[in-house]
Amino acid sequence: MLGLINITPGSQVIPGFFIGWYGLLYVVGLAVLLLVSQREAERRGYAPSHIWNAFLVVAVFALIGARLYHVIDQWGPLYSQDPLKAILPPYAGLGLYGGIAGAMIGILLYVRWRHLPFKLALDVVVPGTLFAQGIARWGNFFNQELYGPPTDLPWGITIDCAHRVSQYVCPSGSLPTDVPLQGFHPLFFYESSLDIIGGLIALYISRRFLARLQPGDLGAFWLIWYGTVRFFLEFFRAGWNWTLGGIATAQLIGIGIVAAGIVLLAYNHRRGTKPYGYLPPYVAPDGGDDADDDDDDDDDDAGADDEPASAESTSSSPAS
Repeated sequence: MLGLINITPGSQVIPGFFIGWYGLLYVVGLAVLLLVSQREAERRGYAPSHIWNAFLVVAVFALIGARLYHVIDQWGPLYSQDPLKAILPPYAGLGLYGGIAGAMIGILLYVRWRHLPFKLALDVVVPGTLFAQGIARWGNFFNQELYGPPTDLPWGITIDCAHRVSQYVCPSGSLPTDVPLQGFHPLFFYESSLDIIGGLIALYISRRFLARLQPGDLGAFWLIWYGTVRFFLEFFRAGWNWTLGGIATAQLIGIGIVAAGIVLLAYNHRRGTKPYGYLPPYVAPDGGDDADDDDDDDDDDAGADDEPASAESTSSSPAS
């Protein structure tokens, strides 16, 4: 018996108005990322204002990276004949790996400017990033994209003919708006669920075992968790446009970042490593407003071997 979810959503929140679900869910995910990251910064002794201060530069680099990755991935079928589409709106395509790489560059620039620890800054944003990824993936549902092969499972979703990939085209004579009763694996849902689960695990580790963590441990967790998730989910996809040696580039990147995460964890917890001295939770100065006039003297990358800045220097100078 065929089991499927026969829903073919539109890409616009209100038909006729230029407000897309894809963009709206990115905004919601971003709001969750900012909220969670502020709390994580406070728990590590840094004022949450750094999250907002870094937001613009990080967002710009993330958007550039995400767009660049997507354009490279889709160059042949979408942009090779009309390169201007790559830089002109609407920007419907964004690649997550490129966005993460761009965001890391933005974070690095900000923390170098403010003399803040880079690896600790990455740890601050990891739980919220995974939540944001999980929320934003639902934009793919409304755009009818990121689905896998046909399935009879009860949670299979229908896809109209206009959004079918070449491997699963509709029967001859079908209209673009036709919706054959055929279910497909909802890859967006698989990844969304695993991203949110990963975010909950990262948040639990951060809240329960912070004293045992070295700066960069949660960053390593993201590398291992998401790299593994993406590697296996790519097996469900068909018709990759960007491959190396016949292997999907996203899978190769997944393998690479998993290996990088394992190496980082091993380095952070090598023999003789001392526990990292985290600052006490941040308390806003009198008046209730975060002050960020002073720079933090803790410009690390050596992790646990670095001494954290004094509470006095950081109570008025936060982290991303």
